[in-house]
Amino acid sequence: METGAAGQAGGGGPAAAAAAAAGEYWSEALKSFLDHIPVSLNGSVPDAIDSMYRSDVAGAVIVDDVRTSFGKFVDRDIGFVEFPSLVLWAIEEFDKLGSGAGDKNSDFLTSLKQHPQIAETKIAWLAKSFLWEPFFPVRSHDTLFHAMLLFSKHRRINVVPVVELMNSSVIGFVTQNAVMELLLSSSGLEWLDKIADKQLSEFRFANTTKPVSVYSDQTLADALHILSKEKIGVAVVDRKTSCLIGSIQCSDLYLLLDDSSLFRNRKTLSAEEFVKLKSEDEDINTEDSSASDADGQSVLSLRTGQSKTAGLPVTNRKSDTLKQAMEKLTASRSSCSFIVDEHGRVEGVVTARDIISVFSPPCMDSRIDGGTFFSSALAQTGCRVEHGQMIQNS
Repeated sequence: METGAAGQAGGGGPAAAAAAAAGEYWSEALKSFLDHIPVSLNGSVPDAIDSMYRSDVAGAVIVDDVRTSFGKFVDRDIGFVEFPSLVLWAIEEFDKLGSGAGDKNSDFLTSLKQHPQIAETKIAWLAKSFLWEPFFPVRSHDTLFHAMLLFSKHRRINVVPVVELMNSSVIGFVTQNAVMELLLSSSGLEWLDKIADKQLSEFRFANTTKPVSVYSDQTLADALHILSKEKIGVAVVDRKTSCLIGSIQCSDLYLLLDDSSLFRNRKTLSAEEFVKLKSEDEDINTEDSSASDADGQSVLSLRTGQSKTAGLPVTNRKSDTLKQAMEKLTASRSSCSFIVDEHGRVEGVVTARDIISVFSPPCMDSRIDGGTFFSSALAQTGCRVEHGQMIQNS
């Protein structure tokens, strides 16, 4: 696919200006995602968790240690692994061993290292369990549509690595929230508003009628088990009223290392109690988070990835527009918004990937309405798609 065509097409007009502005924003966006740490292919899972936690990063590139004089021609960066995936895998394995709460004086990592089945598991082995995220990098001069295509087609990709050359090391990352910010930069233009101003009820999102939830009196362990299987935010609802009172998401898992008692007591601590503790922690860290943002801290940070709404999950009504959902998600840096009715009962959930898929190229086999958006945007920039390739009109 000629990924640069859309940005180069169309000699003038608002669409061309928007494309140029998006290109500049895209370039600046890449510069802000440069912080990452390598995880060795032969390193252990607990060591990788420890390294990412200490470095305050939510994911890391997997590096194959190349020992050759031709190393510069070899792809050293071969995968991407996320902090939440490793933590959830470790907890599931820990519970399979029937280890219970473990030593009352042990922290999370120490508890894991007491069991060889976990402590000696190498990052390389996780490929068999599909815990590596697919590694499909983009080049710094690729267009926004290229990243959208990857997020839409590969449902396990949450972060797209950025490289200067296809065989060079990773220099940065693009997140789903960054893509939505770029789309919102074209707000007010017909090709975006035609889709984004539609109500959420007009779209057929995958989890609209199947929200993932636990009751407030269920245990944290129950919620973590569901989170491990679904990899999507778990709504915490009151058993009596069925109203949403909070959520437990992958971005919360660093708290298990911040406070080891949460891990030890996960089978007795209720989901509601965890939500309250999380809210208190976010209240304390709000000012620190704002200061970190001002300093340009990486968006892959464990702590800046959390919601800025003091423990309250992001919510929308079905009557809200897609654009309103996008604005809420980008403002909170959340990966999903729960759809609630007028009484606060959960009716569904919309994810950042759902929204990006709405703007997918027409060659995608998308389950979500809105595929005509891409054709409309291309037409206004003087391009078309034929046989999966983007072509500039003559």
